Amino acid sequence: MPNPLTPETVVYGFSSAADPQISPDGERIVYGLSKADPQTKKTGSQLWITNRDGSNTRQLTQQGSRNAVARWSPDGATIAFVSDRVKRAGIFVMPANGAGEAREVTRHNQGIGELAWSPDGSHLAYTTTWDPENPDEADPPDGAAPKVRVTRRIDYKQDTRGYLNDLRLHVWVVDVASGEKRRISSDLVDHMAPRWSPDGTKIGAQRFTLNGMASQLVIFDVASGEQTIIGPEKGVVSLWSWSPSGDRIIMAATPNASPQTDLYVYDVARGDLRQISEDTPMLPTGGDVMSGAPAAPVWLDDEQVLFSAARAGASGLYTVGATSGGIEPVVIWNELHAGLSVDAAGRYVAQTFHDAGHVHEISVFDLQTGAREVITNYSAAVFAEAPPAMPEKILVERGDLTVDAWLLHPPDFDPSKKYPLVMDIHGGPHGYYGWGFYPWQQVLATHGFLVVYANPRGSGSYGRDFAHRVHTDWGGEDYLDLLAVVDEVLKRPYVDPARTGIRGYSYGGYMTSWMLGQTQRFAACVCGAPCFDFESFYGTSDIGHYFGENQFGYPPHLGKEAYAKHSPSEFIHNATTPTLIIHGEADERCPIGQGEQLFVSLLKAGVETEFVRYPGADHLFLLFGHPEHRADFWRRELAWFQDHLGGPA
Repeated sequence: MPNPLTPETVVYGFSSAADPQISPDGERIVYGLSKADPQTKKTGSQLWITNRDGSNTRQLTQQGSRNAVARWSPDGATIAFVSDRVKRAGIFVMPANGAGEAREVTRHNQGIGELAWSPDGSHLAYTTTWDPENPDEADPPDGAAPKVRVTRRIDYKQDTRGYLNDLRLHVWVVDVASGEKRRISSDLVDHMAPRWSPDGTKIGAQRFTLNGMASQLVIFDVASGEQTIIGPEKGVVSLWSWSPSGDRIIMAATPNASPQTDLYVYDVARGDLRQISEDTPMLPTGGDVMSGAPAAPVWLDDEQVLFSAARAGASGLYTVGATSGGIEPVVIWNELHAGLSVDAAGRYVAQTFHDAGHVHEISVFDLQTGAREVITNYSAAVFAEAPPAMPEKILVERGDLTVDAWLLHPPDFDPSKKYPLVMDIHGGPHGYYGWGFYPWQQVLATHGFLVVYANPRGSGSYGRDFAHRVHTDWGGEDYLDLLAVVDEVLKRPYVDPARTGIRGYSYGGYMTSWMLGQTQRFAACVCGAPCFDFESFYGTSDIGHYFGENQFGYPPHLGKEAYAKHSPSEFIHNATTPTLIIHGEADERCPIGQGEQLFVSLLKAGVETEFVRYPGADHLFLLFGHPEHRADFWRRELAWFQDHLGGPA
């Protein structure tokens, strides 16, 4: 019998490669490598460098516990990066050949991100927070009382960041030689992803409002700071990049709150924004929450633009004509990819990816030959000791839609046995599952559970119509899609219908808490960070005031009946399923009060219930939180299903 992937293994056993950046000449790749230490219970990251084929791999940084955001200078001679080797964070530069020490350029008392070299290599643009109430970044005096908080803006707090008021991310520019720095953005909104125009006179950046629910593109004149804002106030700009001559900008965008973006081209001189693709069937992302941040499209010449996108739970590279808008697939993988770093000649593409057999590895794709090589293999040693469960794709027809699902079998699967089944429901609702490695699923599957996960209507990566079908209908057809997937799996003779469970987090927590009040068919439930009561979510979530109206159709006072019709809180008195509730106490997205309401309601209904709270943990703690908290969650979840569903029989 193979060893299972334990919670400790998935938290402490894997090293994760991230943010690969290929050198301008295409010969070397620098990347970050992170790992959680089982002794210190902390996660650290260092920079590594390797040849394009994965040979001659060596560690670049030794000092500090977090080194990341490595970026090649335009001539390939220097690497800039961010490190915590100084107080809070600093920007450093080092010779790319390793023949010399890293030199500090500047520092801040808070985190620094998103470095971008000017075309002549003399300056770096970056982002860090700036607080108009503390412009000098001074620490509070020892023994001082916590500062009184007064705000007049609706987006005063944000998950993972806490209370903000006017503190926001701004674009800064620093002279690499002298260290002289200045802030070039002034509006009290978040700015991200700064990129220089090819002539070095302008910097473009994303401009986020409504706690990241809306975004525009802003172009700054570097000398004067004068800004031009592009796109509707409540639209979305997700990806963008300058053309080689700087006369145009391509962007993935939508004029409203749609979860699906299309492609647009902005003419810088005319100030004209033109849509070039309509009803784009794939989701231009360049990243997913498991593997990394989105990446900018890359202009291969003055007409063809390369971008990374997700389609039906898979990843691919595509090209689009900047004039014609014609989209052509280059390659599609049954994997999930992030990042998009291309050499100066436009031949080699470096990305990270994950699938059931790889955890955050780096691959290089040759656009000229179509050859692809995986150049890291950090997860191999773990999988040699504890092999993963591999997915089987399932298609379920419901009306005019096909719902994609995947089924994980235990590595030692025996069809003559009867297995318990757990359905895992993704977040969003516009998130998506696919051909990836999801540690919580692997813990369950390698311990003897069948695990099924699906992309019901509302999921991303299927186009606009599919994504929009969940709007104002949470708990409606999406719920029936999921039940249809369970019913399809239960047709198999090795699945025990009396031992089925559900688990989900965020929107998945909504759906599990909804199911508790709608059906008694499940024998166990693990509900994480649910949206449980629409009305209280609207006023307490960092995004409820905007996301709530977009998803639910109305503000509470105009939609009392609709809010009640789709809120799990209205039906939870029907529940009988033993339920484990998991919630971070610093969650601002689905605040802890949502879990508290669910807990009290289940206890009053006489349901076996446990409520596990993680102090200081935000909404994303399962991905990026304290290693001890993540391992604890997965231990408790595994034990809950083992106690209530048993194992193969």
